[in-house]
Amino acid sequence: MDKVVKSEAEWRVQLSPEEFRVLRQAGTERPFTGEYVDTKTVGVYSCRACGTELFRSETKFESHCGWPSFFEPTKSDAVTLIEDRTLGMTRVEVRCATCDSHLGHVFHGEGYATPTDDRYCINSVSLTLKPA
Repeated sequence: MDKVVKSEAEWRVQLSPEEFRVLRQAGTERPFTGEYVDTKTVGVYSCRACGTELFRSETKFESHCGWPSFFEPTKSDAVTLIEDRTLGMTRVEVRCATCDSHLGHVFHGEGYATPTDDRYCINSVSLTLKPA
C-alpha cells in the first residue's frame, strides 16, 4: 500500500477529536473504556486513519491490561516500531506503517502464553474491526 500523507488540518477533518488525539498526537485512551477491549468477534482490525490491515482476531488475547492485546501484526511490515522515552520510561511505540498513526505500544517477555511472548497493546480508537 502507498504511504498516506496528509496535513494536520486534513487529519482533523477526517478524525474525531479523540481519534486525532490518539492517532496523530500519540495519546492514550483510558484503560477498559475502548470498544474492542472485550470483543471476541472474528475479523480483521485495520488502522482507523487509513484502513491498512493491522491485526487479525486470531492473534487477539486476554491480557487484562485494559486495551486490546495482540501477539503479532498481520504482516511484520504493517507496523513500525519506534523507541519511546516519554513518561520517564523506555517503551516501544507501535505506529501504522502506511500513515504513521500512533496505535499503542508493544511489550516483550511478560510471560503470556502466546506464540511470540509479545503484547501489542493497542488503543481501540486506533482501530476499526471488519467482522469475518
